Amino acid sequence: MKLTRPLLALLLLAATSAQRPPARHPRPAPARPVAEYPFQNPDLPTDQRVDDLVGRLTLPEKVSQMLNASPAIDRLGIPAYNWWNEALHGVARTSLKTTVFPQAIGMAATFDEPAMLRMATITSDEARAVHQEFVRRGERGIYQGLTFWTPNINIFRDPRWGRGQETYGEDPYLTGRLGSALVHGFQGDDPKYLKVTACAKHFAVHSGPESSRHEFNAQISDYDLWDTYLPAFRDLIVDAKVAGVMCAYNAYAGQPCCGSDILMTNILYKKWNFKGYVTSDCDGLNDFWQHHKTDPDAATAAADAVLHGTDIECATGKLFTYNSLLDAVQKKLISEQQLNTSVKRLYKIRFQLGMFDPVERVKYAQIPLSVVESAPHQAHALKMARESIVLLKNERNTLPLRKDLKKIVVLGPNANNESVQLGNYNGFPTTLVTPLAGIRAKAGPGTEVAYIQGVDYASNTVYEPLDINPRLAWQGQPGWHAEYFRGTSLAGAPVATRQEAGLDRYLANVKIEVVPGLLAENFSARYRATFTPATTEELALQITGDDGYRLFVNDKPVLDHWTGRGVSTDQAVLPVTAGQPLDLRLEYLQNDRRTILKFTGAKVVPMNAANILAQVKDADALVFVGGISPRLEGEEMKVDVPGFSGGDRTSIALPAVQTELLKVLHGTGKPVVLALMTGSALGIPWEAEHLPAIVNAWYGGQAAGTALADVLFGDYNPAGRLPVTFYKSETQLPAFDNYSMAGRTYRYFTGEPLFPFGHGLSYTTFKYSDLRVLSKAATGQPVRVSVQVQNTGNRAGDEVVQLYVRHPGALGRAPRHALEGFRRISLAPGARQTVSFTLSPRQLSRLDAQARRVEAAGRVQVFAGGGQPLAAAVAAGRVLKADLTLTGALVALP
Repeated sequence: MKLTRPLLALLLLAATSAQRPPARHPRPAPARPVAEYPFQNPDLPTDQRVDDLVGRLTLPEKVSQMLNASPAIDRLGIPAYNWWNEALHGVARTSLKTTVFPQAIGMAATFDEPAMLRMATITSDEARAVHQEFVRRGERGIYQGLTFWTPNINIFRDPRWGRGQETYGEDPYLTGRLGSALVHGFQGDDPKYLKVTACAKHFAVHSGPESSRHEFNAQISDYDLWDTYLPAFRDLIVDAKVAGVMCAYNAYAGQPCCGSDILMTNILYKKWNFKGYVTSDCDGLNDFWQHHKTDPDAATAAADAVLHGTDIECATGKLFTYNSLLDAVQKKLISEQQLNTSVKRLYKIRFQLGMFDPVERVKYAQIPLSVVESAPHQAHALKMARESIVLLKNERNTLPLRKDLKKIVVLGPNANNESVQLGNYNGFPTTLVTPLAGIRAKAGPGTEVAYIQGVDYASNTVYEPLDINPRLAWQGQPGWHAEYFRGTSLAGAPVATRQEAGLDRYLANVKIEVVPGLLAENFSARYRATFTPATTEELALQITGDDGYRLFVNDKPVLDHWTGRGVSTDQAVLPVTAGQPLDLRLEYLQNDRRTILKFTGAKVVPMNAANILAQVKDADALVFVGGISPRLEGEEMKVDVPGFSGGDRTSIALPAVQTELLKVLHGTGKPVVLALMTGSALGIPWEAEHLPAIVNAWYGGQAAGTALADVLFGDYNPAGRLPVTFYKSETQLPAFDNYSMAGRTYRYFTGEPLFPFGHGLSYTTFKYSDLRVLSKAATGQPVRVSVQVQNTGNRAGDEVVQLYVRHPGALGRAPRHALEGFRRISLAPGARQTVSFTLSPRQLSRLDAQARRVEAAGRVQVFAGGGQPLAAAVAAGRVLKADLTLTGALVALP
């Protein structure tokens, strides 16, 4: 039958209309008798069940199942499913409270593979329990499924990239090991069922800039592709058997990554024989024809992506390129049989997750909700937060602090900011401890702990929280007068009108009702209130919203993000007079995905150095908790702050206002401890030269404050190690948009870093001895080495034993040296331990002139110690060296 355009439109409508939830209470798909169809029989082989199910779908139904929000097919008893879920460092973005671990870059700093596996197991336990709870409620929307789009295993090649905080750092080996641990913890060990699925992203050659990611074409050598950008993906795809892959927004070698002959066809499917599913990044397929301009229209782009193996399209709005697949089939750009390949891959994942089988058959489906935020889970969040902290400098044993000091003053923009320590792609815990709270809880009963914020991140003006909600009223009623409307234009009569005590709303799923009769999707709202200031001052009115919002004061617009998409935060600063009321009108619209709306106030307080000095004059120690924020570095963020642009950074320096205040504090002569919270490397040359103690605490998750206090007071001996190089300045780096690895990361950077990759101090000392080669060094065979480590100090502590490989005299390009082993061990004072490593032929290999991986006979150097094999460390005996001479024939490795 020839499809006319009107008929085609009707088919498209049929394929997509089921994505929209019913007007009120969602209902589960109608139950059918057991095994009415073969695909419902759990005793049949999975592939047979998949073939049977897909064979029963119409073409429009198949297309509908290739969207991240896949609608129900009631006639077959197939429930709706949304593929989009997040769990970067704990189950994220759900409306239920969950355990939040340190941001990914912080977990990388632990150099603790077993702890990473445990974290992933905990997260997948909570994920299963949360999913089953939503299934019991009849909810199957975004952030409620079992397919998680993590880990981000892109190489953090440049500290200016805002999303580098989501990665495991700059080293391919460390990234591959930690990423593989997460895959194993997520996907479980059941021979039939997957626990949840992990997803290796973003495939590949992707790591900023954020502002041009939708049109950028990365041009790199084959050497850099295989030496830096692909090894971790190979580890997860070939060895760890990750179930999902997300292809990247940008183009590589002239083709969008989701439509790349090299990446998708030749490497992922042919060379690596990938058997899982592939999703686009969200709205990434629209880039084919709207930004990259490699395809003339949506139908051609849709066919292009599917033919390259992209099975799911994720999109955040109404524009799904894959809705044009019916048109593409009609135009013979792709066949229905070729679509079947993707649809079968998708349903195989759902069958492997046990979604079509009785709960009693799937052990993972029986995990109770009581595991979520359980005591063991919270204890592991604290363990990983402690392990992540890196002691960068500790001159004259400034740390640990004594608990019997008379007065400690805590300062800085991150000292008492709950949101910063959660990072991004995060969940929301029931209990969260800030650094200030942690220090107060840990200090002795006779110690005064005072708090002065001092400065904001990049401004010498501080915004002190001011709860204005108790003073909001409308026509004699307390709080906001709220009107809720269908649609996003505030049109027509309101669906509901009521009073709201305050505005602090987070709804993660569209199937939750904002008010009775109105789901949290495609709605708008108007809130009115009157606020009467008690004092004459400058007041900041702050709004966080997803999606659009605008604020009027006395009918004059002061904030306008009405056309915004996604989460943004903004504020309007205005002078107010005591007793003079302000009429506030806040208008809000929500398209899809999630509802976020928060309204707060803050008192504007300019920094006053004289006042600060007066308050710290009798202090015994000053702790400045500074750094940056996931609201400044992140994904396509809109901020107007010097040094930050679109989520990336234009400067890696600690914002100047923080350095200026630190200079004021240093001038007092009192010991100043700098605690940094950040998702990336900071350039702190002045601080590194002048301040006696510096710790890096990353975005430490729910227990960040407790962990930091444990380190500051010596209840925990720090042993975190830097998973990235801390440069002195961005002037030491090539251009941000240059994807060549020359001059980047510890493997190719030849300058002097501020703090090197792998660096981290302890409150005790360690000695290395007796580095041995335990087996014959022959090509094609593993080589075992061992080294002895002794705790020579008077405190128990952890040490991260690091093993590096170097190819001296190698022809062509080669890393200066490369991490090929690490082990975190705990030693009591005086204790010794022999640590063994096995180096595989791949770890002893290198790339030849054609970027092929080979292991050749010849000299290889192996180094073991507490850090990189830098010349001074080797000369001082802190890092030991062993020379190997590989014998045998040249070995080509797959």
